[in-house]
This record gives sequence, structure tokens and C-alpha cells, in this order.
Amino acid sequence: MELQYPGNTSLLEKEDTLTFEQAFKSHFKGLHAYACTILKDDVMAEEMVQNVFCKLWEKSGEIKIKQSIAGYLYRAVYHESINYLRHQKVKANHQAHTQYQMSNNRDTGNTSGKVTMRELEEKLDKALRELPEKCRTVFQLSRFEELKYQEIADRLDISIKTVENQMGKALRLLRLNLVDFLPLLLILLHL
Repeated sequence: MELQYPGNTSLLEKEDTLTFEQAFKSHFKGLHAYACTILKDDVMAEEMVQNVFCKLWEKSGEIKIKQSIAGYLYRAVYHESINYLRHQKVKANHQAHTQYQMSNNRDTGNTSGKVTMRELEEKLDKALRELPEKCRTVFQLSRFEELKYQEIADRLDISIKTVENQMGKALRLLRLNLVDFLPLLLILLHL
């Protein structure tokens, strides 16, 4: 590999560690400042410059620099920095998409949410079947058919007080049987 200053004078050969070190020392500060203007991050700017020098050293047998070493290094730092920024943008987009998917799954009901709803429905059906017949009828008319207590009393030919007592009894029994699902039930059935 030949690194050349303007005027095409050879700066280093692969074996010439001292010359490589001199190039590093003479250009590092300027390259670092340049990378800082692109990245707005001092630590990452330093890392980008070091990456460029590492790649230069590793591929020294393959690279032929025909222009100035400074021009080559500045272009390499520019591309390294831009690639880093693109990578960060891709990561940020991926994180935003992942967060959107997770919140969307919560809103629409993900698989575990569907399992919980299915379990709740099964438990609710079982708990309703275990209610005494009059409690079950009053509860279903109130919660599923959305009838008012007076309408239930009129339909079943019982007093409003009996409707209130049967609803209270149904709700107590359901709370006991569905204690694990109580928060969800409170939302769904307005218990």
C-alpha cells in the first residue's frame, strides 16, 4: 500500500509502522474534529476515526491511494460517519416499529390477550351456570339485555326490591368465582 502526500511522494509501505504512526498522529485531531461536525458526538467521532485507521492498516496491501493521504482519510471518515448515522437511523426506525407493534398488539388483543378473554368467557359461562336460576335470569336481563331494574321486575312479575337482591347475590357469587379476572370483569360488566 502506498499512502502519498500531495505531490505523490510515498508516505508508507505496509511494513513501515513508524510512517503509519506518523500519519495517525498528524491527521487524527483534524479527522476527529471533522467527524464531530458530522456526528455531534465526541466519543463516536473518535471511534469512527479509529475505525478508518484500523481498516487502512488491515487492508494496507489492497489499497492504493493515488491522491493525498489527507483527502483519502477525510473521505473515509466521512463515509464511516455517514454509514454509522444510517445504521442509527435504521435502529431507531426498527425500535419505533417494534414499539408500535407492541402497543398495537396490546390495543387489538395479542395472542395471550385472546387466551385470557377466552378463559374469562369460559369461566363466566361456568359461573353463570352455577348461579341459582332466578339470580342468573336477573343478571342476564340486566347485563346482557341491558334492561333497567323496573323493566326486569315487570317482565318477571317480581318487585324491584327482589331484582336488587337477586342482582346483589349474583354479583357477589360471580366476584367469588371470577376473582382472578375481576379487573377485566369490572370493565366488561360494570360490576
